Amino acid sequence: MSVNTKEFKESYFVVIFSSQRTEVENGYGKMAQVMEDLASRQQGFLGIESTRDNELGNTISYWESLEDIKRWKENAAHNAAQIKGKKEWYKNYKVRICKMEREYSFER
Repeated sequence: MSVNTKEFKESYFVVIFSSQRTEVENGYGKMAQVMEDLASRQQGFLGIESTRDNELGNTISYWESLEDIKRWKENAAHNAAQIKGKKEWYKNYKVRICKMEREYSFER
């Protein structure tokens, strides 16, 4: 999914989820789609981008506030997916939360 952040207010928050997967599939793709759909209906959600190669995946989500991010982290379904992720799907992951102050881009 491509996100047009020009539509966002002046500053917003970004969650960067970087991960390395295990070899276990066991419903990962379906759960990832369910989580994206659920996140898109959460208060303060602005958009999401995701990419994965054989080694590393990055999912970047955009939010209006830190409170919105906290509510998403505490969402019961999201919490269940996190638990399963730790048990089965991820070798490791890192979450970074950033405040986006400024952006610029180029397009041909």
